[in-house]
Amino acid sequence: MVLVDHPLVRVHIAALRDRYAGADVFRRHLTALARLLAYPALADLPTEDVSVETPLAEATGQRLSRVPILVPVLRAGLGLVEGFADVIPDAVVSHLGLYRDHATLQPVRYYSNFPQDRHHHPFILLDPMLATGGSASDALDYLKSEGARDIRLVSVIAAPEGVERVEVRHPDVPVYTAQLDERLDERGYIIPGLGDAGDRQFGTV
Repeated sequence: MVLVDHPLVRVHIAALRDRYAGADVFRRHLTALARLLAYPALADLPTEDVSVETPLAEATGQRLSRVPILVPVLRAGLGLVEGFADVIPDAVVSHLGLYRDHATLQPVRYYSNFPQDRHHHPFILLDPMLATGGSASDALDYLKSEGARDIRLVSVIAAPEGVERVEVRHPDVPVYTAQLDERLDERGYIIPGLGDAGDRQFGTV
């Protein structure tokens, strides 16, 4: 697990935790935090040289060899897409629909649109809350079953139980998070956490 620590990350986490923050404020801080998380998560993307013409002369620059695929886990993961897309030229977005059965705490997949012609590209799984790790592990199982090999998981807040579950089931997948919290409660929610990230960003609390 890579804990992304930065003064601005800590500021945005505190703002997201505030129970009185409205949906618009929550989304704004989530997008800003996503931009900060994008840099360490994408630090080793492969690039290739490209020639560009400036107003004065020819210059050599770089472009991405393979454009990353952003995979937000619906619906909470949508809040991280804009921030990542801001810093990734030509980002492709492939949605994955999962929900957690509140009785069994097990993930149920209901939608996916895997880009079949791009399975060699880097995949960035976006799931703000890494709680039990069930949904994330199921999402990783799915991506691998479709042929994805270079996968990174990005969360905003993680519980130790969720990190351990992902690392045991998918030791090849690096996990990036902005905050490692204390534990899960009896309902499988992260403590102290920030509540339900999907409900809070879309105002359905």
